[in-house]
Amino acid sequence: MDVNSVKLVSFLLTCLFLMNVVFTTTNASSFNDSYVDINVVPYEYFTYPEMTEVLLELEKNYSNIMSLTSIGMTYEGRDIWLVKLSDNVEEEEDEPGVLLMGAHHGNEKPSFEVVIFFIQYMVENYGKENTDNDEDGQINEDPIDGDDNDNDGLIDEDPSEGRVREVIDNTQIFLIPMVNPDGVEANTRKNRAPNYGVDLNRNYGYKWYFPYVLPEQYHLEWLLEETSQIYRGEKPFSENETSAVKNFVETHNIGISLSYHDYGEWMIFPWMHTSMHVPHESLFRSIGYNISRINNYDLRIYGQYGTQEYIIPRFCGAPGSSENWLYGEHEIIAYTVELCKYRAPRDITQVLDACWKHVGVNLYICERSLTVENEKEDVLESINYPTIFNFL
Repeated sequence: MDVNSVKLVSFLLTCLFLMNVVFTTTNASSFNDSYVDINVVPYEYFTYPEMTEVLLELEKNYSNIMSLTSIGMTYEGRDIWLVKLSDNVEEEEDEPGVLLMGAHHGNEKPSFEVVIFFIQYMVENYGKENTDNDEDGQINEDPIDGDDNDNDGLIDEDPSEGRVREVIDNTQIFLIPMVNPDGVEANTRKNRAPNYGVDLNRNYGYKWYFPYVLPEQYHLEWLLEETSQIYRGEKPFSENETSAVKNFVETHNIGISLSYHDYGEWMIFPWMHTSMHVPHESLFRSIGYNISRINNYDLRIYGQYGTQEYIIPRFCGAPGSSENWLYGEHEIIAYTVELCKYRAPRDITQVLDACWKHVGVNLYICERSLTVENEKEDVLESINYPTIFNFL
C-alpha cells in the first residue's frame, strides 16, 4: 500500500473514531472550543498529488457514479480536476446541477478538505442499505441537519444512506476541490502566474469597471498592485484557473453553487460590490438561513463588513468574486462559505467538524436544487426592480 493510500485509510479510520467520540460526548454541529486533545497528531491536509491519487482511485472503484476530468491546466502544469457525481455519470442529464468549489486561495486548506471529504462520503455510502448507525433500533432518524431529531441528546448520529442515493440519482453534482492547485502546493493565497500571482477570487468579470468609478471604496490601488494579496490580474478571466471555471459553467446547467474558503465561520452572497438587494434576495436568505441551521455559521445578509440596511446603496466589498459573476451573469444562487474559526487549523477535531457538518450542508443544497429554478421564477414574478439595478 503506497503512502497516499495509507493517508486515506488513516484519515477515514480517524474520522470514524472521532465521529464516535463526537456523537457520544458533544454536539457535532457546535463543537466546544475547549474540546482539544493535545495528544492528537496534528492534522495533515491533502497535497495536490495525494488528492489526485485518491480521486483516481475513487473513480476506479466507483466509476458507475463518479467521473474525473481535467477542465484546464495551471501555469505550473497541474490539472484542475473536476469530479462529477451522478447515477448516469457519463451523460449530461436534464437534472439540476450543483457546483461546489474549494481553494480559490491556496492557503485556505479546509476549503478543499471539505470537498474531498464529501466526495468520499457520497461514493462510499451510495450503494449502502439504510443502517441503524447508532444502534438504537431505529433507522435514519437523525440526519445531518444540526438538530436532535430523535430527542436522545445527540446530534446527527444516524444519517440516511438512502438520502445519498436519492441525491445522486436526481441531481448532477460537480466538484472542483482545488481551483488553485499551484497555490495549494506553494501554500499561497494567489496563483502562481508569472511575477507575483493573481487573487483568483478577484479575477471574475462581473462589474469589472466598478473599482475605476469608485477607486477609494474598492481599494483600486491594491487591486492593481501586483505585489498586493488582492491583485486581480490584467483583465477579467486572465488566469488559466478562472478561465477554466468560466468555460465549464457556460457549458453546463448549474442552479446553486457554494465556494468554500477559510476562515471565520460565516457566509455571504451577492452582491459583493454594493449593498443593494439582488432580485432573488428572499431566496438567497431562505437558503442561507437553512444552511446556517446546519453549520451554525453566521449568515451576513449585509455583506462581509455590513451591519445594517442602507437606504442608498453602499459601495465596497470584493468585486471580481466568483459569486458575483455566477449570479450576475448566470443567475446561479451562489454563496461564499468561510470555514473554521482559524486559518487552516491543525486540530483534527476542528477539521472533522467542518467536514462533517458540510456533508449535511451539501446534501441540503443538492435537495434544494430540485426546486430552485421554479423558486427563482416565483420570486421574480412578485417584484419589480427599478432600472437602476442594471447599473448597480
